[in-house]
Amino acid sequence: MVDWFLDLDPVWQALLAGTLTWGLTAAAAALVFFTRDVRQSTLDSLMGFAAGVMIAASVFSLLIPAIELSADAQYPGWLIAGAGVLAGALFILGIDAVLPHLHLGLPLEEAEGIPSSWRRATLLVTAITLHNIPEGLAIGVAFGAVAVGDNGVLLASAVALTIGISLQNMPEGLAVALPLRREGISRFRSFWYGQLSAIVEPIAAVAGAVAVLLIQPILPFALAFAAGAMLFVVIEELIPESHRGGFTDRVTMATVGGFIIMMMLDVALG
Repeated sequence: MVDWFLDLDPVWQALLAGTLTWGLTAAAAALVFFTRDVRQSTLDSLMGFAAGVMIAASVFSLLIPAIELSADAQYPGWLIAGAGVLAGALFILGIDAVLPHLHLGLPLEEAEGIPSSWRRATLLVTAITLHNIPEGLAIGVAFGAVAVGDNGVLLASAVALTIGISLQNMPEGLAVALPLRREGISRFRSFWYGQLSAIVEPIAAVAGAVAVLLIQPILPFALAFAAGAMLFVVIEELIPESHRGGFTDRVTMATVGGFIIMMMLDVALG
């Protein structure tokens, strides 16, 4: 099974990895068929855990390899990495300013982006979809980097990144599906919206892998770009959302736990 995966083209590897992250999101969203509610403290802790995973993935799976791969570049590694992080954050900031979306737990009147007549469910899905764009890009860039064959970028690191993002995607599927179920939306529609939020990940993963393969010199910048996009999502959305319920200490420790687990995955496998 492992050899079969290793022999695949990196674009196919990225597609399968992105499909896995979507599949686990769908599996978590499917819990609405069995329950209508989960304690808010549990949901908040899961979101905090997801934030910790994304922070560690940004640093250990993306940013550090970006700096290492810049060793032979014309410009200092810190400059390339810094520019990539800034560009990634600005990219998501631009989408955030335009795409209509609604953060979890907020009233419809506080929807962001350009004004729209979209329903609450659609706005919630677009908010979580915004989280998943940089995650898919990160997976694609990581597998594309393995194909390039530069030192410091290993298949094991890309696999660790996929596992980490898969773990943190599960609370996002719940975070969309359960609130909709509480509002009286049917089980199937709640599940549909929950899984739909991650459908962009396989697409973004393929786009990231193709970009790296077509323009190999951008690899260090692309890794840092994905890191910056993920960090923006964590700081601007995941952390505030996880603290909104008031379970600050519990959520903070869940964030630390997520960081440690992702760090251990990346260091142990990579």
